[in-house]
Amino acid sequence: MARTALTMTAATLTATAALLLTACGGGGDDSSQDDIKGAETSTSSATASPSASDSSDVDRPDVSLPEDLKLVFDFEKPSDVEQAAALDDAANYIRALDHGIAQQDPNDPAYQFYSTGGAAKYAKSQIAAWVKDGWTVTGNDRYFNASIDPVGEGKSTLITFCRNQAKFYSKKVKTGKVNYTDENLDSYQKFSLLMSPSEQSAKVWQARQIEVQGRVKECQG
Repeated sequence: MARTALTMTAATLTATAALLLTACGGGGDDSSQDDIKGAETSTSSATASPSASDSSDVDRPDVSLPEDLKLVFDFEKPSDVEQAAALDDAANYIRALDHGIAQQDPNDPAYQFYSTGGAAKYAKSQIAAWVKDGWTVTGNDRYFNASIDPVGEGKSTLITFCRNQAKFYSKKVKTGKVNYTDENLDSYQKFSLLMSPSEQSAKVWQARQIEVQGRVKECQG
C-alpha cells in the first residue's frame, strides 16, 4: 500500500474544545498508511525524551521504536512549565501511536496512556488499519513549527505543528519491502491536538482530539 496522508478526526477543534470544557470543567486521506512514528528529537526540542517533563514519579509506558525509524521533533521548549509538559506529551502521543504500529497492536497501552476520547479512537483505528494491511513504518519523520494556544479558561491547550514525512515510508511486515515515495506536497501536513491534564495524574497530558490536514503549503514553505 502506498503511503498516504492521515485523515482528520475532528472537524473543528475549537468547537470540540468548548464541549470538553463544558463537560470536564476545565495527499491520500483516510488510509492507514500515514501514521506517525519515531523516537528521536533535535537538541532544540521540547520533547527530548518520553519523560522530558518533570514527572519522574509517573509510571509511563514504553514508547521505544525500531532502530530503522527516526522521529524528530524540532520544537522550541516553552518557558511556561505547563505548556512545555503539554507539548512534550503531544509528542509522546505521536510516539505511542507509532509504537502501536511497530508492535502491531491496536490495543497497545502506550497510546491509551497518552490519549482519550477522539484521539484514542483515532490512534486505535490507524494502528488497526496498518496491522490489517500488513504494513509497518520506517525512515525519518520530522515535526516542526509548533504553536501552543490556551483554550478557554480551563487548562486545555491546542497544540499545532507541521510535519515533513518525505523520508517516512511504509514497509511490509512479512517481506521487509519498503515502499519508497518521492517528496511532494503530500509530504507536508499540519497537526492540531487538543491536550489537557489526565484525570489520573496532573503531570501527564493527554490528547483528546486530533485533526490532521494534508497537502499544507504553509508547512512546505
